[in-house]
Amino acid sequence: MYPDPLDEYPIHQVPLSMARTETSDRNFYDRYYFNAHDQTGRVYFVSGFGVYPNLGVVDAFATVTRGTDQRAVRFSDALDTRYRDQVGGYRIEVIEPLETLRLVGEHPDLSFDLTWRGSFRAVLEDRHLLMGGLRPNLDASRFAQLGSWEGTLSVDGEDFAVDPAVWMGSRDRSWGIRPSGEPDPLERTAELRPDGFWWVYCPLRFDDFAIVLIAQEDGDGFRSLNYAVRVDRDGAVEQLGWPRFEISYKPGTREMASVRIHLTDRRGEQTVIDLEPKTFLTLQIGAGYGSDPEWSHGRWMGRDWSLSSRYDTAAPEFAQRKTNGVVEYVVHARCGDAVGSGMFEHRVAGRHSPSGFDSPTAMAR
Repeated sequence: MYPDPLDEYPIHQVPLSMARTETSDRNFYDRYYFNAHDQTGRVYFVSGFGVYPNLGVVDAFATVTRGTDQRAVRFSDALDTRYRDQVGGYRIEVIEPLETLRLVGEHPDLSFDLTWRGSFRAVLEDRHLLMGGLRPNLDASRFAQLGSWEGTLSVDGEDFAVDPAVWMGSRDRSWGIRPSGEPDPLERTAELRPDGFWWVYCPLRFDDFAIVLIAQEDGDGFRSLNYAVRVDRDGAVEQLGWPRFEISYKPGTREMASVRIHLTDRRGEQTVIDLEPKTFLTLQIGAGYGSDPEWSHGRWMGRDWSLSSRYDTAAPEFAQRKTNGVVEYVVHARCGDAVGSGMFEHRVAGRHSPSGFDSPTAMAR
């Protein structure tokens, strides 16, 4: 065992080298996530970078959707040190922690050189916990931030000048336990799996404030995670209680058509936000989440591996993944007189009776 370069820094939390994690759980992960959009729905960029110390893997992805045309590139390699900020043609530069980062991707089909600047203070969300029977399926910490992008983006020969006055987005950093690599055997836990999962993650930005919302429920609507804050330009953070979501779905689908969100501050004053989708991307197509059959986060693909794919997401073979997968909508937002934009990430898998989905196959009427 050799020390890790991170051992030079006074950042240790447990009496171990930074080459090791405190837990031996194979599903331990440490990941970045980014999105960028021009607020019109014309183009949507999503990217991520992760290390999986107990699996010995580092990987990254970037994907861009333009209507139903989606390009995705992925990179994976052996993890030789925790002090790792690149894989293949992908790298991250932390210029000023919690403020400014640079994201670079080099691939003939998809390339970018993008600088992120936080417009609002990053917020540390409540701890995420999701039980998978008798043990945690997800046990993680995460911070989120709203900001803007500047630089260049090129996808399949089409170039975009990324102007920070137009290109907005959100990012997060998360770490902890999450299904990674090859799936764990279910064994008896197959009997204990919930029959429904409902999820909302919604970072929004307006001129003078940002909103970050999270809600996680089971098939009966029991909420196991609830987080709602307003972040002002001066860094003040205010809790907004228990958000109530009125989601309208397109008939015959589980695809969001519109959303109204009701929030309450500590004085009892009501805030209503209306969302209108502009475009969407399914994380189970090209981004390595969940049931993506080509590649998933932390899976050992061999050394110096990469893959580029192009999809017509309207094709019938993607219908099931869009129905049960995690869908990210770029949204236009209105909150009183304030107009903004952001992302509404949503998943309804299996049953969710409060939404009218009383069985795993039920669709909106």
